[in-house]
Amino acid sequence: MDTLLLSRMQFAANITFHILFPTLSIALGWFLFYFKLKHIRTQLEVWNDAYKFWVKIFALTFALGVVTGITMSFQFGTNWPGYMKTVGNIAGPLLGYEVLTAFFLEATFLGIMLFGKDRVSQKVHLLSCFLVAFGTSLSAFWIIVLDSWMQTPQGFEMINGQAHVTSWLEVIFNPSMPYRLSHMMTASFLTACFALIGISSYRIARNSSSAVNHQVLKFALTLAAILAPTQIFLGDMHGQNTLEYQPAKLAAMEGIWQTQKNVPAVLFGIPDPKTQSNLFEIAVPNLASLYLTHTWDGEVKGLNEFPNATPPVAPVFFAFRIMVGIGVLMLLSAWLGRWYLFKRSRLPMWFTKSMVWMTFSGWIGVVAGWYVTEVGRQPYLVTGLLRTADAVTDQSNSLVFSTLFLYVILYVCLLSAYIWTVFYLARQADDPLLGNDKVPNLPEISTPPYIKV
Repeated sequence: MDTLLLSRMQFAANITFHILFPTLSIALGWFLFYFKLKHIRTQLEVWNDAYKFWVKIFALTFALGVVTGITMSFQFGTNWPGYMKTVGNIAGPLLGYEVLTAFFLEATFLGIMLFGKDRVSQKVHLLSCFLVAFGTSLSAFWIIVLDSWMQTPQGFEMINGQAHVTSWLEVIFNPSMPYRLSHMMTASFLTACFALIGISSYRIARNSSSAVNHQVLKFALTLAAILAPTQIFLGDMHGQNTLEYQPAKLAAMEGIWQTQKNVPAVLFGIPDPKTQSNLFEIAVPNLASLYLTHTWDGEVKGLNEFPNATPPVAPVFFAFRIMVGIGVLMLLSAWLGRWYLFKRSRLPMWFTKSMVWMTFSGWIGVVAGWYVTEVGRQPYLVTGLLRTADAVTDQSNSLVFSTLFLYVILYVCLLSAYIWTVFYLARQADDPLLGNDKVPNLPEISTPPYIKV
């Protein structure tokens, strides 16, 4: 493996691990603000307990997101010097705006949010929760702006091999930014919804008597039931934008090798670049034309139209189907759960236990979606402007491999520790001697079997 492939693998490892945590913390920050607001308005202790439990997970998630984000940014200099040399006049300010307008806001009020509950008034604490949530969303905005500009660059001119801004409005509000931002933010809320559903179901399955679990579960299922179909609608709009501005990526997503009309939707297949066909293909006639062009016989460009700019088809093809599959599974789970709550007010135990396996399902969908986005852009780092091979470092492949190996080992350990800690906090919250910072004044407590770890 050469330095180019190893550097791409290293950046993929970093972005895969990093994106897990902001995706969860963005929406979780708004959920905490909602829990706090509900407690102030209703004075129901159940919302205060929900806040106290989930703020611990938010703090852990936020910390890992910050650390991994710093590590990832180093790679612009160590692995991709040609990137900053060519488009640094655009990427640098956008990353700077993210720090100045978002990260400082989060860092300033995070301390009040985490440690000032009993030191400031309720309104000040609520304001700090809002500003932290707003800061995480603002951070996502600037990162999505930069990534969208790399996908559909606008508002610049090339002078002596460097990109210079001609219009910041065109840079920021480039053609794919609104679709990418709305799609990503909805994905974040769905990811957080199923984290709430999964952890609450885990506690209920362990016979937790806390009313928090049922209240949070009902809230998350209701929101997920609304957001899941909304995400499908946003995904369709995003697909229309991709068809217009990145047809090669869309052809790889759909497994379309030749330009044609009456395009079938490939449900399953194995893309074969040698024969330029899909092996073992299972397809629905005309369906792809219908949802891509909104006509039964619409024409869609195939990969044959882009001989020198064809992305790796198999990773994009399979990642797209994983993303769609997770989205459909979320939709069915949320609607089924909400139907049970409407009919019976309680979820059957088999459904509750199955939802535990959906705790981090949003992560799978988000990572698959990012692979579609980033791998589908290849062979360009900035579409039509900068090829990936022209931006890579000239360091030895052995050096890049050694750092890649260390990154992967570290990330596997950190991710395992994170997941273990989340479920440990869930078990701890139901322990009468540890949960909710309350120590009951009882002479002896016989520990039920379900509390033992």
